[in-house]
Amino acid sequence: MIPVVERQPDKVAFLGATPTTYGQHLDRVTRAADALAGLGVARSDRFAVMALNSLAFLELYHAAFLGAGVINPLNLRLAPKELAYILADSGTKVCFVDSFFAGVIDQVRGETAIEQVVLIGAGDVPHDAKYEDLLAAAAPSIPEEPEEDDPVVLMYTGGTTGLPKGVLLDQRAEMLNLYHVATAFGMDESAVYLHQTPMFHAASMGGILGIPAQGGTSAIVPVFDPVAVMTAIETHGVTMTVMVPTMVGLLVNHPDFKPERLASLQQLIYGASPMPTALLEKVLAMYPDIEVYQGYGMTEASAVLTMLGPDEHRRGGALLRSAGRAVPGIALTIQDPDGKVMPRGENGEVCARAGNFMTEYWNKPEATEEAFRGGWYHTGDAGYLDEHGYLYLVDRVKDMIVTGGENVYSVEVENAIATHEAVAQVAVIGVPDEKWGEAVHAIVVLHPGAEATEADIIAHAREAIAGYKVPKTVEFRAEPLPLSGAMKVLKRELRAPYWEGHGRAVN
Repeated sequence: MIPVVERQPDKVAFLGATPTTYGQHLDRVTRAADALAGLGVARSDRFAVMALNSLAFLELYHAAFLGAGVINPLNLRLAPKELAYILADSGTKVCFVDSFFAGVIDQVRGETAIEQVVLIGAGDVPHDAKYEDLLAAAAPSIPEEPEEDDPVVLMYTGGTTGLPKGVLLDQRAEMLNLYHVATAFGMDESAVYLHQTPMFHAASMGGILGIPAQGGTSAIVPVFDPVAVMTAIETHGVTMTVMVPTMVGLLVNHPDFKPERLASLQQLIYGASPMPTALLEKVLAMYPDIEVYQGYGMTEASAVLTMLGPDEHRRGGALLRSAGRAVPGIALTIQDPDGKVMPRGENGEVCARAGNFMTEYWNKPEATEEAFRGGWYHTGDAGYLDEHGYLYLVDRVKDMIVTGGENVYSVEVENAIATHEAVAQVAVIGVPDEKWGEAVHAIVVLHPGAEATEADIIAHAREAIAGYKVPKTVEFRAEPLPLSGAMKVLKRELRAPYWEGHGRAVN
């Protein structure tokens, strides 16, 4: 970012009510770094941020990358118990909050080692200091340049298996990921990027680091909202953004959506979960000139492993079900439970090796060793590689349904059901069954005003998938499916009522 400031200090870096130039941004970031030092945060100390997307959030990220501390961005949907655990586990003593989340931090503060709560923005909420006051009193001081192996981000996973795990990422891992992303997406100073994925999530790192590093311009919406996103794209002439598939679906199915409202978009990047084929085909048909990318990865890889590019999307066919091929520097294998590498075309666990992986799971040496057993990171995703090296994800290992001895991948069933014109959302889970062990169960949300019966959904699915994969039962819900802070469907919540008392973990 500093070379960009030297080249073009007066270029607008961030759009909004009061546009911010690169020169102004560097001044605020270096003041934030000085303020962190004044709060007692050293290079290897953790500081937390729990806030909606904002320029201040970005400033704190950039201060961390300059060497001012290790940022711990907190998932906005954490339960108080999870939040207290993370703050205590990370040893966080300084926490930055906005008015929306100051109350929950205050609620758990007594269970943590927090010494200072700093308020971003205004609000009559509990806090010890105000962010703007700290910046005004600080000096614009650039910390000593960090080393490659210095930790910079401690990002906790969603806790799908017990308590959340802290993923510790160093400067080198993040910079390697940045090179991968910038190369794959062709980021340059002409880009106008919209931040709409939550800044606590690894999917946002390309925009947080890549656009400023290349000298592009950014706009920010505090939280995903279809109308706010459409308005921002129109107002700022946004050319590039990242969305998760749930966001894409909510956007294009919104009553106010019109294809022309996204006319300025040149690049749409999606990832974090599989895109239903029907939705992807709809987007590709509506926008024949947009470059559509899919990125696949995880927090532990900071975060991209594979990429499916625009040409492959336009080629269509089976490739639309692929997560693409490994980006340069990434090695992929498919392994069985014993660590044996599977032949091309056979399912197993996706395993990867690269320089952009985490240092460790924070304070969890056994979990770290397990994740990297055999010298490979074990992703927990099930999939296969085809003869050309394209990765096809079939499910999370934990979401696979075993019915009558047959493996059923929930994503495959969801894709079959999602093509029904009445279906707005669908999630497929396994439920207890005395005969089969598990039975395939679909939970469906219909479009407003649309109608479909259980028999309709089952018959539609039967046209696309084998009989043993077809749902035995279908549940209709009026309310949207529960989502995580990263906009992924929380299948553990959907499974919980069915498996209570049956002795199976629902995570």
